[in-house]
Amino acid sequence: MEQRHLGRTGLRVSRIGLGTLTWGRDTGEEAAAEQVKTFWEAGGTLVDTADVYGGGEAEYLLGRLLGGLVPRRELVIATKAGSVPDLDRRFDGSRGHLLAALDDSLERLGTDHVDLWQVHAFDPATPLEETLQALDLAVSSGRARYAGVAGFCGWQLAKAATWQLAAPGARTRIASTQMEYSLLQRGVEREVLPAALDLGVGLLPSSPLGRGVLTGKYREGTPADSRGASASLSALVEPYLDEAAAGIVDAVVTAAQGLAVTPLQVALAWIRDRPGVVAPIVGARTSAQLAAALSVEALSLPEEIRRALDDVSAPEHRYPDQDWSTL
Repeated sequence: MEQRHLGRTGLRVSRIGLGTLTWGRDTGEEAAAEQVKTFWEAGGTLVDTADVYGGGEAEYLLGRLLGGLVPRRELVIATKAGSVPDLDRRFDGSRGHLLAALDDSLERLGTDHVDLWQVHAFDPATPLEETLQALDLAVSSGRARYAGVAGFCGWQLAKAATWQLAAPGARTRIASTQMEYSLLQRGVEREVLPAALDLGVGLLPSSPLGRGVLTGKYREGTPADSRGASASLSALVEPYLDEAAAGIVDAVVTAAQGLAVTPLQVALAWIRDRPGVVAPIVGARTSAQLAAALSVEALSLPEEIRRALDDVSAPEHRYPDQDWSTL
């Protein structure tokens, strides 16, 4: 699998990442091991998790697989901290919480460092410079090699990345931002992506298949074994089952039929090759599903199909987001 630099850094990662959101909840150790083996044998390196996935079980499962199943040095382990199970405060970006969470993550993962440590969300109750100092301390202490963020809107990302660049050598560069991005959700193109491109921050798209909808499996109803039929995940899928989404899915299916490939491959190839994208993070229920996603490595969309998908899924940009210089 092709390797790409993560933002303007020396870290290289596979251009498809393996997500672990369902590990420890819907995905057990045996299925997780099969996924990691399939991913690694395909040349994948970037494995993304978080301290809250499965209540910590995702990190624990991944830690059990490191070293034994796959050599630790051959994977790029990314985790996150900052989300908390507190109804009154969903995010905690305080230095104390973040560094304690990192230590807990390292213990569950059974390693002395993570390759990429990400602040899971912006915390408006904590000064941003305090949150960012936690990243500096994590990198300077060797507990993290690189640092990133997730869920930051455009101005938040720009402020964080610029603050870190203001003291080169003393502060660690923001290497990446993780945001939802797909043919069904192109909101990051308004402000987040332009900021990332300008500041040398690599984009790691989450839900690159539109929460599974872009595979086309919901066109005739909701499969019993799908996220849409899951009590815990159906609310995530429902917003992408409207008429507008259906038109985009139809276009993806038509393109797939013309290329003799699957809708999954078309949707994933489109997002993988968007400007600024480093590695879409793909989650799978089984190793067979993961293998189907990884087969996209050999596919590059023809320019006319790419333009057609751009057009049918184009978000509506209004003042002040659209580029007025072209008017």
